[in-house]
Amino acid sequence: MKKLLITAFLFITPFLYSQTKYFIYFKDKGKLPAKMLSKTSSMRQEALGLLSERSIKRREKVLGDSQLLTYDDLPLDVDYISSVENFGVKIENKLYWFNAVSAYLTAQQKNEIEKLSFVKNIVPVKILKFGDDINYRQKQLNKKNAFSMPADYGDSYGQEQLSDIPIVHSKGITGNGVMIGILDNGFWWKQHESLVTRKVAAEYNFVFHTESTAPQPGDASGSGEHGTFVFSIIGGYKDSSIIGVAYNATFVLAKTEDDRSESHIEEDNYAAALQWMDSLGVDLTTSSLGYNIFDDTTYSYTYQNMDGKSTIITKAAELAYQKGILVLNSAGNEGDNNWHYIIAPADGVHVIAVGAVDNNNILAAFSSRGPTYDGRIKPDIVAQGVNDFGASVPGYNYYSFEDGTSFAAPIASGVAGLLLSEFPYLTNEQARYILIRTAGNYDNPNNDRGYGLVSAANAISFPNIYADKNAGTYTINKVFFSQIGVVPSSVKLHYTLDFKSFTNTDLNFDGRLKYGFAVPAMPDSQSFSFYYTYQDSSGASFREPSSNYYTLKYGRMNVDLGSAPVSNFVGNVLSRNYPNPFNAATKIDFYSAGSDRAKLIVIDGIGQTVKVLFNGTANIGINTVEWDGKNSYGVKCASGVYYYILTLAGKDYGNKLVLLR
Repeated sequence: MKKLLITAFLFITPFLYSQTKYFIYFKDKGKLPAKMLSKTSSMRQEALGLLSERSIKRREKVLGDSQLLTYDDLPLDVDYISSVENFGVKIENKLYWFNAVSAYLTAQQKNEIEKLSFVKNIVPVKILKFGDDINYRQKQLNKKNAFSMPADYGDSYGQEQLSDIPIVHSKGITGNGVMIGILDNGFWWKQHESLVTRKVAAEYNFVFHTESTAPQPGDASGSGEHGTFVFSIIGGYKDSSIIGVAYNATFVLAKTEDDRSESHIEEDNYAAALQWMDSLGVDLTTSSLGYNIFDDTTYSYTYQNMDGKSTIITKAAELAYQKGILVLNSAGNEGDNNWHYIIAPADGVHVIAVGAVDNNNILAAFSSRGPTYDGRIKPDIVAQGVNDFGASVPGYNYYSFEDGTSFAAPIASGVAGLLLSEFPYLTNEQARYILIRTAGNYDNPNNDRGYGLVSAANAISFPNIYADKNAGTYTINKVFFSQIGVVPSSVKLHYTLDFKSFTNTDLNFDGRLKYGFAVPAMPDSQSFSFYYTYQDSSGASFREPSSNYYTLKYGRMNVDLGSAPVSNFVGNVLSRNYPNPFNAATKIDFYSAGSDRAKLIVIDGIGQTVKVLFNGTANIGINTVEWDGKNSYGVKCASGVYYYILTLAGKDYGNKLVLLR
């Protein structure tokens, strides 16, 4: 049976609560923002005190010291909170990111609090139904050995092998040093053999407000089953049974879903959990939540709200990203029902939405499709979400097979954890780019599988940039293991600025896996192309990439994979744009054999002209044109797939490009 993620909204059921839960938004935080953010401000010091040293370091990596704190980090005004509490109100969550609190209010309390001068507005907290993802196919006490490596993967091997995870584990990359936050319906981690030995730094139950995410008195009997299964996929470890993707990571667990009666999650619990995880210093978060519609459309979000900026849960996820956290979420299981599309917070601009495929990399019918309402490609990547193997409860050594994008998300999140474990200096923006850039469908993205199957080996072996901000230098680092069984030697980097000559250089080896190259100083945005060569123990030679070239612009933080050098082109040729996908700007080269008339335009998916980039006489040789992602009126275009068409010497040439906002 196809499993649903979260399928509907409802208001609080009377037998659970006698009042309605609301967000109470404040107009300000009590003082002028400039004074509150000054170095000497007591509120700034209080806000810093809410962050762990790990959180501060993560923020510094992404934001720098000057932007370490923003207005939404500042604490709520204590007098405002006291005034609300004076009405006999118990505050449930303090959401300083939103300058709001949540609380259960009677109609009279709501009317009185709305009159307070500092209250901006009061709106109901949406409560959504959480469909039961767990569909036990089998429970068993003992597993047969399925695959032997340093540790035996048991039946988890298939889902890991599909995304090239075992070879990464074999190099000693298992998640050390990374902190991963998981939001779900609870965790029996102390009651299962594959999880009891894992490193759990903190856990909190946002439903019962306790420091245990295991089932509580009065909780539903199935509480925590889903979360336990998810946790085991990403972090479980039991030799001969299951090896999680990033099993040596440190985990932070949040129970945000209430399983009593019809399972549900409240928006404020999700936002509060992300806020808490940020303060602890998590590097990435993963969840299998999703907002959809309920029969009473008065309180529903619609497809029009799947625009990356409308829902509270998406806003919270985007705020977490702004503070340096990599955010992943399951795309949803709505692909074969009337909704069809991804659901929030997977609609977030920077949220990595994960769709589901089977072990043959065939898209699951239930996997939610894109695009977002504003036209962006979704999902972003896919992983196995059919017949996934994980820990089931109750039972200390029970396991089962399940379906759902809920279980694809922890695989992709574990791959992200492996990437950040090996390269801890990467920002969340760099990690997001690499995961998408190295996915299996990158050159032909679509709204069924996004940029394709996530690959741990591809992501970790893709060159990345370390920027020493103090020294103002850039280093390209690379790991080699794309050739199974090959131990590279005589590794060299070959680089050029003009494709007329190449400079060959040895690399700095860290003695373990990484080969580094200090990029020579050059003008900002100077194009720099390179490739690697190495040999194996038998003397056989290899080149990476096997064709084409890695490219970067000096001062930029991402490497692209470019086309062959234009000096090798014969006749009139249109190159691929670089970088691709792009955000701020992309360049397009075309080569003209003579001084011919040329016109280069960008069109959208239905063939309408977006902008004319060039219309005139081409130079003999290379012509370079830049597009800033704006239309002919100077308005930023929406994310999506576009095409550029060159008409030169009576012939037409075309290529595809991808704009990501």
